[in-house]
Amino acid sequence: MENTLKLDPAVTGSSVTAAEREFIATLPKQLFIDGEWTDASDGATSAVEDPSTGATLAWIANASPADGDRALAAAARVQDSWAATPPRERGEILRRAFEMVTARADDFALAMTLEMGKPLAESRGEVAYGAEFLRWFSEEAVRISGRYSTAPDGKSRLLVTKRPVGPCLFITPWNFPLAMATRKIAPAIAAGCTMVLKPANLTPLTALLLTEVFREAGLPAGVLNVIPTTRPGEVTGPLIRDSRLRKLSFTGSTGVGRQLIADSAHQVLRTSMELGGNAPFLVFEDADLDAALDGAMLAKLRNMGEACTAANRFIVHESLVREFSQRLAERMGSLTLGRGSAEGTNIGPLIDAKSRAKVDELVQDAVSGGATALTGGSPSDGAGYFYPPTVLTNVPATARILQEEVFGPVAPVVSFSTEAEAIALANDTEFGLVAYAYTRDLNRGLRLSEQVDVGMFGLNTGIVSNPAAPFGGVKQSGMGREGGSEGIEEYLETRYIGIADPS
Repeated sequence: MENTLKLDPAVTGSSVTAAEREFIATLPKQLFIDGEWTDASDGATSAVEDPSTGATLAWIANASPADGDRALAAAARVQDSWAATPPRERGEILRRAFEMVTARADDFALAMTLEMGKPLAESRGEVAYGAEFLRWFSEEAVRISGRYSTAPDGKSRLLVTKRPVGPCLFITPWNFPLAMATRKIAPAIAAGCTMVLKPANLTPLTALLLTEVFREAGLPAGVLNVIPTTRPGEVTGPLIRDSRLRKLSFTGSTGVGRQLIADSAHQVLRTSMELGGNAPFLVFEDADLDAALDGAMLAKLRNMGEACTAANRFIVHESLVREFSQRLAERMGSLTLGRGSAEGTNIGPLIDAKSRAKVDELVQDAVSGGATALTGGSPSDGAGYFYPPTVLTNVPATARILQEEVFGPVAPVVSFSTEAEAIALANDTEFGLVAYAYTRDLNRGLRLSEQVDVGMFGLNTGIVSNPAAPFGGVKQSGMGREGGSEGIEEYLETRYIGIADPS
């Protein structure tokens, strides 16, 4: 197939505009500790890069270990008073923050696009998604409850209550800089926990803007402390070993997650880990092919494929694999790469040079083993970290791309003949975050949802993420759940009180 990918020279790698430069100047760039914006204690700063050009967007404060200690001290100091704050008051702060983020949707979208690269339309979608966690947990704050019952032998009463876990450390990734922050901060606020947030050093501007919103919404000093840093081990390591910290929540790679779990054992911290994925996308012979292709575009290209929920392996019935591959390549090959803030852009850059190199390494490994690129297949020329949408067919079973998470717009396609084979291929991974399947057979869909080993399952849909649903995986995709009614439980301890028989 001819590669029809559009590389628009007017937008690919173009420079920051004067209006964008003025907007960046208005964004917070300091640490936020104990209710105050402050420079790093040692005066250090770090650059935030524009992934569409490789140029520096801004310089921000770069937290030191001393700053981390100050942040945790502030969170620990106000933990008791914040836990005693009425649930309705905590919920109203979240509700105000939701309204303020929504009102400033364009600002948040532009900040995300500039520092992360995604097209503005996708950034606006993330604003709506990320803000919804604030609204959802504003409503959950007043629904924390326990129970009172009679013991089975009738000789005592059982009182069960919930209380906040305590000070938390949040480590968030660069790919969804607003939603990954609100998904952790909102339930912690609702439950009555204080926190220290270390946003990704590649995309800190969005988190800092969100912090200013919380300050304006009336969140008390010390409840939320934000310490961007390029020295994560030096800054967060001592916090994880500190007895004042009681919970660690991390979203990122499985490799880093494993190390954090080991580190957290010293203080027996409560942990939530949302780690890597290797999502299978199953297309059965009875699928609505048009719907499956629509779902494939969503599941693969949301966030340029830089998502743990992105479809990573397309497992298609042998009767449809040729047509599906060709039509997917036509759709993906017709997209326009460009700077996220430029009109007409469908696909923005990857986050940095290292990420682009890893994507290309996986593609070249597959091609060297016999795979064919129907579209794309090599990095784009010019400034920025662009990689064209790529469809690979005839991918060998030994290809690394079928086992490793590819954080980019690459769709490897393999075929199957039976349902049992499809399930075996889907489960042939150490990961278990999400799977997608397209079939008109409801019984088959239910069987798949029970037999494919994942924490989330999308049946005839290419997107499963929803603030009202529990997000999380099994196996080496992590532990714990974020969102839904389950999400707030991650921030609550259960306390049992035995009471003598009042009779």
